[in-house]
Amino acid sequence: MEQIKIGQSASFGKTITETDVYMFAGITGDQNPAHVNEEYAKGTMFKGRIAHGMLGASLISAVLAMQLPGPGTIYLKQDVKFLAPVRFGDTITATCTVKEKIAEKNRLVLDCAVVNQDGVKVIVGEATVMPPANK
Repeated sequence: MEQIKIGQSASFGKTITETDVYMFAGITGDQNPAHVNEEYAKGTMFKGRIAHGMLGASLISAVLAMQLPGPGTIYLKQDVKFLAPVRFGDTITATCTVKEKIAEKNRLVLDCAVVNQDGVKVIVGEATVMPPANK
């Protein structure tokens, strides 16, 4: 906690593949045709399949668990707002920035944003975590 500074940030990026979407659908049981059925998805407002919103949001978890604060972090709360679709082949990058330190409770509040390769924000939110006691 002492090493973490307000304004400190970390990022993680990944290109979302068809395999990622199908594996996520299988793991979660979310078989929404907007994600797994191209013919159905062509008739939606997105005109084709899109990745699950929570698949995109899960990159936030990767940042928190592996970088900032890092291994041993306990995820307590996440608020997200989905702003734009993530399409197959999009490269998305999640960035988490320390917004608040609550030292007496060993808590951090972080602003979170996921952007695509064009710099379009696709997801925004806020996370509350408990960083590991010793790093």
